[in-house]
Formats: sequence, structure tokens, C-alpha cells
Amino acid sequence: MVKDKQFYKQILALSLPAAFQSALSLLVVMADNVMVTRTGAYALSAVAQSNAITTFVTAGLNGLATGAVVLISQYWGKRDMKRIKTICSVAAAACLLFAVLCIIAVRLFPRPLLRLVINAGETQVIDLAMQYLPIVAFSYLPYALTAAMVGMLKGVEVVRVTLYAALLSLISNVIFNYILIFGHLGLPAMGVTGAAIATVIGQFCGMFLGFILNQTRNHELHLTLHPFFRPHGAVLTDILAVGIPSVVMQAISSVMNVLMNMILLGFGNVAVNVLGAYFKLQSFVFMPVFGLSNGLVAIVGYNYGAHLRERVYAAVRVALRMAIVIMAVGMLLFMTIPQVLLSLFEAEGAGDLTAVGCPALRVISLSFILAAVGITLGTVFQAVGKGVYSLINSLCRQLMVLLPAAWLLSRLGDLSAVWWSFPIAEVVSLAVCLLLYRRVDRTMLKTL
Repeated sequence: MVKDKQFYKQILALSLPAAFQSALSLLVVMADNVMVTRTGAYALSAVAQSNAITTFVTAGLNGLATGAVVLISQYWGKRDMKRIKTICSVAAAACLLFAVLCIIAVRLFPRPLLRLVINAGETQVIDLAMQYLPIVAFSYLPYALTAAMVGMLKGVEVVRVTLYAALLSLISNVIFNYILIFGHLGLPAMGVTGAAIATVIGQFCGMFLGFILNQTRNHELHLTLHPFFRPHGAVLTDILAVGIPSVVMQAISSVMNVLMNMILLGFGNVAVNVLGAYFKLQSFVFMPVFGLSNGLVAIVGYNYGAHLRERVYAAVRVALRMAIVIMAVGMLLFMTIPQVLLSLFEAEGAGDLTAVGCPALRVISLSFILAAVGITLGTVFQAVGKGVYSLINSLCRQLMVLLPAAWLLSRLGDLSAVWWSFPIAEVVSLAVCLLLYRRVDRTMLKTL
């Protein structure tokens, strides 16, 4: 009988670097926003809306990396190193090809792409974005190689070194932002152009350190040229089978945010601002849980590949407990001190956001513990190669149930009713998730 306690340390060791990296990324984004805002009234909007295009690119690269992590973990459990090296080569080549195609598209058609995310009447924003996006596109290439190397490292559970590369990338980004945006060390002030150059420099710094660490600290896998450009259709298909649902799941959140804002606009801008504040606050609650997922996917994938059924069950039990505890703490904070949390986003002397937001945070936080279970089981689906099941779970949580429920409740004319769409969506999606997990357990896990 496998004891659960041995997995706590293992999951934490694999999860904490990812969670810390996400937290640091949020803080860096906030610092960058402050610096960019000081360059002009439209600068932040130009950078933020240009990054909607970059987010699509990084989502695609992260999806390919996720597919590689799952396959590498499974074959590492089987100790099939020849297959793992093929997966690494195919994943790296696919990431590079996707990044190059995106760079070409952005360089050739920057204005049409920007008009997809920026209102055509906002000419000043578009002009600034034209200074930013064509330059920042060059960061896609180092990000692609970094994503491939992170997939290799996570797949064989060498996670800590990925944090070092991310730290260097983020810190160098902030330093060069400060130097280039405002003009220091004898350089001219470049504004948003400087912000773009700083992003490119930061990504290259992270890529170089990541490559060095992977080649020296990853004793299982090294990035090699052979068989780097040899086509392996079956392997690419397997990577995409996991990666595409992962990409779609990342896109779902953006779509949900836009459509929820359209529903909430009927109640005024304050309601929209409350939703924006909630998403920023909930990131710090959900972030550790997604960090756990990063660790869990490698552990479950490895033990599933090695046909160690009891170890799979033990890892899932431990991850569920940890996720539920984290979400319970978050729910307690949202329930007891919502006014303190919302005060971070409230202009001095105003009280509308807090007045409207406190009931919203209390109601929405009722869904946190349910979300903990859904996210954890969704990770299990990815780890065993059932990414479509994870996608179905996300669709229920964020689109198929949430939006219709929010729209119907908005017809009541009471804003406080709309917030109940979040708990309703979690209840329905968890029921679907449990049914899917039962099917995976019966057909895939119990047969190990």
C-alpha cells in the first residue's frame, strides 16, 4: 500500500517553482504597467492590447509544451528514452516553426492584426501599438525554445532549474524596461519601443540560461540537432492531441471575460470593474492550485506510464487535499475581508467598487472549493492523454454553463443575482467532471 505522505514533498517540489514563477510574473507585469503608464495616456492601452496577440502565441507554445510534458512523463515511466528523445526533438521543432510563422505574420500584417483587438477609432493607441508589437514579436523565438526546454525538464521532474531561467528573464525585463523606457545610462527615452526591446532581451536571457541549465543539470535529456528536423507525424499528432485542448482552455478564459463584461455593462461600469478586480484577486488564490497541477501532471504521467496504479491514486488524493486547503483559505479571505481586498483597486474617496464588490466576492468564493476538485481532476485527464475531457470541464466552467446562467440571472434586473452564476457553473461542471473521471478510472486507471 502506497502511503500518501511521501507525495506531499514530491508535489511541492514540482509545484512551488511554477507557483512562485507565476506570482513573480504578476508582480513584474504590475511593475511594467506602472512604468509604461508614465510615458503617456495611451501607452498602457497600446501595450496591453498588443499583448492580446502575444498571449495567443504563448498559449500555442505552452500548449505544445504541455503535450510534450505529458508524453515525456509517460514514456519516462516506461524508461523508453529513445521515444522521449524523439518527442523532445519534435516538440522543439514544432515550437520553433510555430514561433517563426507568428513572427512573419506579425511583421507583415501588424496593423490588420492590431485592428482585431483595438477599436479602429483609437488611432493614437494603434500608432503606439505599431511601435510595440512588431518589435516584441522577436521575443516569440526565444520563448519557443524556452517552452520546449521547460517541457523537457518538467517531463523528467527537473523543475527547479526552470525557475532560475524564468527569474533571470523577468528580472532582466524589469531592469531593461527602466533603462530603455525612461532613458538611462546615456540612452534616449524610448517609451513603448523601449518596453518592447526590454521584453525581447528578457526572453533571450531566460532562453540562454535555460539552455545552459538543461544541458548541464538535466542528466536525462539534452537538446540535440539529431533527429531535430526529421518528421515524426505520429509523435506530433500525440503532442497536439494534448496540446490543442490546452491552448483552447487558455483562450476560453479570455472569451469568457469579454462576454461577461458585455452582460455586466447593463449594470454600469462599476460592475465591469468589480469583475476585473475579482479576476486580479482570484489569480493569487488559483495560482498555487495551478502550480500544483504543474507538479501533478508530471507525477501522474510518470506513474501512469509505469503502470503504478496505487501511486497514481495516492498522488491524486494528496493533490486534492492540498488544492482544497488552498481554496478554503482563499474563500475565507474573500468572505471575511472583501473590503480590504477591493480597496487595492478603489480610488481614494470613492466607495462604489467596494459597495458593489463585497457581495460579489462573497458569493463567487463559494465556488472555490468545487473549482479545486475540478482543476485537479482536469489535470489528471491531461496526464493520461485525455486532454479533451479537461477541455470539456473548462468549457462547462467558463462558457457553456456560466454565461447562459449569468445572462438569465441578469434578466432579473438584480446585479447580485448574476454573481450566483459562478457557483452554479462550478456545481454543474463538477458533476460532469466526476462522471468523466469515473470513466477514466474504470477504463484506464483500474486496468493498470
